[in-house]
Amino acid sequence: MELTPLRYFVAIAAERHMTRAAQRLGVTQPALSAALKRLEAEVGAELFHRTAKGVELTGAGRVFLEHADDVLRRAEESIRAVRQLAGLERGSIAVGGGATATGYLLPPVVGQFRKQHAGIRFSVREAASRTVAEAVLSGALDLGIVTVPAEVPGGADLMQVASLEDELLLIVPPGHRLSGRKSFRWSDLEQENFVGFEAGTAVRSVIDEASTLAGVTLDVVMELRSIEAIKQMVRAGIGVGLVSRFALPVGRGQNDAPGLRCRDGRIVRSLAVIRRRDRVPSPAAAAFEALLLDHLKQRRTPR
Repeated sequence: MELTPLRYFVAIAAERHMTRAAQRLGVTQPALSAALKRLEAEVGAELFHRTAKGVELTGAGRVFLEHADDVLRRAEESIRAVRQLAGLERGSIAVGGGATATGYLLPPVVGQFRKQHAGIRFSVREAASRTVAEAVLSGALDLGIVTVPAEVPGGADLMQVASLEDELLLIVPPGHRLSGRKSFRWSDLEQENFVGFEAGTAVRSVIDEASTLAGVTLDVVMELRSIEAIKQMVRAGIGVGLVSRFALPVGRGQNDAPGLRCRDGRIVRSLAVIRRRDRVPSPAAAAFEALLLDHLKQRRTPR
């Protein structure tokens, strides 16, 4: 049922007079009368008694008025809600990524977006690249940041909206023999305890492939998922480790030092922002995606 006949009906019920209702609505009286007749035919009952002074609701009209008021109220609420979504006054965004994405790339972007659109709710999920890609495919996540290739069934339905090169740099304990250097060779790590990421993760695969290619077997004494945990263990002297350039300061700080670049060949991986190819992002997700891509452009150049 169209809403216009309902609005006409409610106006007639409020004015109790066809002419006054027509003036209130800005339509002609014949047009209003014709609309009322069509509405009565549709509901199958007369809604008004015609009197010398105007019109009065019938029993059917009083029942219909209760429901008409409710329908119009809900319709107005729905329109208002959609306009709020379009105006980024409300809504939700779900994004996911690995430790680097959730720990270092997403926080400043989410913070900036929330300052501009405080009504938007965020869900940020940290998981392996494959898991994130599967969640984007299922619709559980609007966007994901993954190490590519993240091969999953149905991956053809995913599209990369941006990519970013990430270099893995070596961090060493304070006072370590490699402290103060700007670079290292794989041969430097042959007698070192190594604090690494969990086996099977995308970033661990990048590290294992690079060390194997260099003919070095890493002595992994600890496996962790958190970058901050790796940094803390290295700082405590457990071993050395490789972490994303995004997790390290540009200059030397009191507690952190820049990582060492590999002289045998930079250890790099490609990160990508992904979403489903066949789904139009919500206004909130589209605005967040634009802000994220702008932020990543500024971080593309390795130090």
